[in-house]
Amino acid sequence: MTTVDDMDYEFRTARPEDTQDIEALDGSFTTGTIFHVAATENGFTHKEIPVDPPIHKVFPAQDADDGPAAAEDPNSRTFVAVGPEGRLAGFAAVSYARWNRRLTIEDIEVAPAHRGRGVGRALVGRAAELARELGAEHVWLEVTNINAPAIHAYRRMGFTFCGLDTALYDGTPSSGERALYMSRPCP
Repeated sequence: MTTVDDMDYEFRTARPEDTQDIEALDGSFTTGTIFHVAATENGFTHKEIPVDPPIHKVFPAQDADDGPAAAEDPNSRTFVAVGPEGRLAGFAAVSYARWNRRLTIEDIEVAPAHRGRGVGRALVGRAAELARELGAEHVWLEVTNINAPAIHAYRRMGFTFCGLDTALYDGTPSSGERALYMSRPCP
């Protein structure tokens, strides 16, 4: 398999002209497993279970207010990966909260043709570099319990489960899904 090291990807901070490509990126996924999550008296439990037929999830279009991190905010940034053919391969929008020294990955997406090549790992690496520059203690993100491929990728990158929200998606097209929170220390 071809990886970021084998190909000529450009990683940089997003520019205004990247906005349309970021908004158009296909962040959908298909999975044959999900994480069944249950709240317990002392926290929560999770167990990966198969689903048949596989689930294909397409995320709804983002509202303009929920788009990539604003360039004017010094504590927010969007990193992009541009593939060897000059097209957007992925992006990561991040924000930093000084009060708890947390860098949050607000959104990260990799185009289907570029998955499994290390693009997501490299984008998380850019986020971690910014986290260190800003003095963050940890990098944090939220993921739906049905996105098993992303959860596995985050775990390989050193993220661990740190929280659950059973109501975050209520009243949205993702109603019934559970929000899992994951974090990793920022060395």
